Amino acid sequence: MKKRKIAIMGFGTVGGGAYDILTKNREYIKATQGLDIEVKYILDRSDAPLKKHGVDPSLFCPSADALAADPEVELVIETMGGVEPARGFIVKMLEAGKSVVTANKELLAKSWAQLEPIAKAHDCGLFFEASCVGGVPVIRALGESFQGDKVQAVYGIINGTTNFILSKMSKEGLSYADALAEAQRLGFAEADPVSDVGGYDAAYKLSILASLAFHTCVPYADIFREGIESVTANDIKNAHELGYEIKLLAIGKRDGNDIEARVHPAFVPMDHPLASVSGAFNAVYLTGDHVGDLMFYGAGAGAHPTGSAIVSDVIKALGGSPKYCDFDNSGKLDKKLNFVGDFVSGYYICVTVDDKPGVLSRLATVLGDNSVSIKAAMQVPSAADTATVVFLTHRAHEKSVMKSLETIGRLAAVKSIDSMIRVL
Repeated sequence: MKKRKIAIMGFGTVGGGAYDILTKNREYIKATQGLDIEVKYILDRSDAPLKKHGVDPSLFCPSADALAADPEVELVIETMGGVEPARGFIVKMLEAGKSVVTANKELLAKSWAQLEPIAKAHDCGLFFEASCVGGVPVIRALGESFQGDKVQAVYGIINGTTNFILSKMSKEGLSYADALAEAQRLGFAEADPVSDVGGYDAAYKLSILASLAFHTCVPYADIFREGIESVTANDIKNAHELGYEIKLLAIGKRDGNDIEARVHPAFVPMDHPLASVSGAFNAVYLTGDHVGDLMFYGAGAGAHPTGSAIVSDVIKALGGSPKYCDFDNSGKLDKKLNFVGDFVSGYYICVTVDDKPGVLSRLATVLGDNSVSIKAAMQVPSAADTATVVFLTHRAHEKSVMKSLETIGRLAAVKSIDSMIRVL
């Protein structure tokens, strides 16, 4: 059996996980897939990560040019992260006719439209199962299992860091700051956590998933994005009293020519399967026009879950012809389609007001004047002479709710608008 030689660019957590699987399961892959895969090179800044991982330092390659020039290497795994120099290195590999397997969601969301034509021109592939939801095979499902269905919605929990933080706040009553500190201590959050807690990571992933689901480019820059930084312990407590959990959701919908794509915290009903997804786990819901609802659940990150997805792509790439997008991947939404900015949702609104007669009625009037109907309301004990009022609305337009809040914020009796969170 011919050895199929590959290389790894970036030997951190994920690159190391992929290497572990390729080496430990080498005989298993030979027996079941008919492929004898050998890692010939590992490219990194130095050979220190190889030594730390117990890998023979002779595999170290210091130069992307040298790697690209080796005709024996037919595929390269990219697990460097970030946009540059990863993008430039990937371009070198594709131009050298080497297929690339990447876990880099930010790079793919920003440069997919530029990279795929290069792969096509040089008859090689760009594979990215590991870019979204770790080891959960949702990319493959969207690309190969829904040919007969129109996907109407793809949504879920696709960032493990924020789900860990919100789960800690929910189960242990921690503040956002304390839950974030715990996530950082355990390695679930970076020292600079903004990509995760600000919703950027989820927006990158939603761009990829929604593009595949709806057969059109859904640019990440056009996705409505809001992070979890403003979610408080009181919001969690109020959510529980109303029968909800709070999760950071990525939501993509297509209705005819209308596309909706948004990332934000959301109240999720306790009886919805997504409400029970806790810790660093992820889950993605897909709704097809004939298959109905499906849920994919599993570890959304980590060395071996993500490494498993990478190895799956390596086997697919070495075992067949590359597959490209079935839509015009121009980097822009198709001209026949429209982004929905004024989307419809339920809303949780928390307001601190003067504790005196008539205030609740005035708030309800403002909402009603803007066609926002109240589903539930409750008063929460607050400081002397003030009251905290919580509303849960029926489904309403985003612009109507924002206009209501502008008016409410100007009322003399209103001390503060404390929170507004959308409801799934």
